[in-house]
Amino acid sequence: MQLVDHDTFFKNLTALFESTKDQGTIWLTHKRLTYDDEDATMKVEEGSSDPREYPCLVRVTDGKRHKFSTKVDSSEVMKFHAFYGNLLKSSMTTLRKRDKKREKARADAAAKRKKEMTEPIVMDGHKRGSGRRKRQRQMKALAKQQESQKKFKEREEAKQKAASAAQEGVAS
Repeated sequence: MQLVDHDTFFKNLTALFESTKDQGTIWLTHKRLTYDDEDATMKVEEGSSDPREYPCLVRVTDGKRHKFSTKVDSSEVMKFHAFYGNLLKSSMTTLRKRDKKREKARADAAAKRKKEMTEPIVMDGHKRGSGRRKRQRQMKALAKQQESQKKFKEREEAKQKAASAAQEGVAS
């Protein structure tokens, strides 16, 4: 992996985006650098502050030939990310669009399930004779609906308990 300065990094990254415009993948990774022979944890003991500033390593690869990286110091982060963000926005124009048909179908199915859960089931049909099977299906559907409503209420109560516990944790 080749460590380059910021200008060369952006120049190579632009060229890499152009070369993979029609087909290809680019991996971008960010990693905090640590000092030699040091634990990589970010824990700082209570009461003491860590005077050191850790630089960030930004790596780029296409998985084949091109591998390069740059080191960004904390004083240069804002300037670097401003240019980096603009480059990413301008280069990622060929991304695939979301499949809105599938999302709409899922939303419609969820709305249908919710409607079935809240819509009351009317029991009609005879206990004996020609309407018996229809009544049995309705009874089974009613039992299933009641069970789903019960599970829904339990989930809602659990969410409310978790939210109130979080509020208590924030308040103290």
